[in-house]
Amino acid sequence: MFELKKIIGSLLMPLPFILIALFILLMLSNKTRKVLWSMSLLCVISLWLISSPWFAQFIVAPLEGQYVAFNNKKHPEIDQIVVLGCDVRSNPRVPPNSQMGGCALSRIVEGIRILNLYPDAKLIVSGAGIGKVTNSSLMTKVAVSMGVSKSRISQNPLAKDTAEEAKLLAPKLVDRHVVLVTSVSHMKRAQDLFAKQGVETIPAPTEFASLSMWADYKLFIANAEVLKIVTTHIHEWVGLAWLEIVRFVDPEAM
Repeated sequence: MFELKKIIGSLLMPLPFILIALFILLMLSNKTRKVLWSMSLLCVISLWLISSPWFAQFIVAPLEGQYVAFNNKKHPEIDQIVVLGCDVRSNPRVPPNSQMGGCALSRIVEGIRILNLYPDAKLIVSGAGIGKVTNSSLMTKVAVSMGVSKSRISQNPLAKDTAEEAKLLAPKLVDRHVVLVTSVSHMKRAQDLFAKQGVETIPAPTEFASLSMWADYKLFIANAEVLKIVTTHIHEWVGLAWLEIVRFVDPEAM
């Protein structure tokens, strides 16, 4: 009964409900224009598939499966912990942590966790934002509120993307033991861009989707959260492809 209740509840959520409605409407519609009808049906089915955990894991696994969580036992000495920026939702009426999206929060929490393991390490928070409200300033406020001394934190507020973060931070990081904190889907591209600037990094990935571990009753039901995860991973595949194209045109670029 419990799982049946959860299944029905999940199917009534906006994404699966609308997809089911579209599927029914297509089944009842005039099929005289068979090509257009078939393509519409294919789009509905495809969106359902990539939004369901069971199918989405095949898209997510190639990037996520390359990394494991940071293990301090393998790295006795760390100098700098770099936390890359993510989404900002500027709103002065709420606390700094509520002005950061999920990816930014997961990154700064992981950065602070690792910082606490290395008393002599420094934390670098990075990322521009909206006007005067930057990823780096919000992350600093969150870190200080969680007990990190402000003297251990430095900001990189001018970088608008990962390529700029790597370029601006490289002079501080060359020949140092550097931990790079970012989302697991973003890690491959981020490490690549830092390596291009001569900075070798130790990955500390966050935001593991672990789709194969979702409850059985959720595996085949379209879910908006899963669609967001898939969108993030496809964004990274596009980003990696773009890097290859840019470097093919100009080997010295990025």
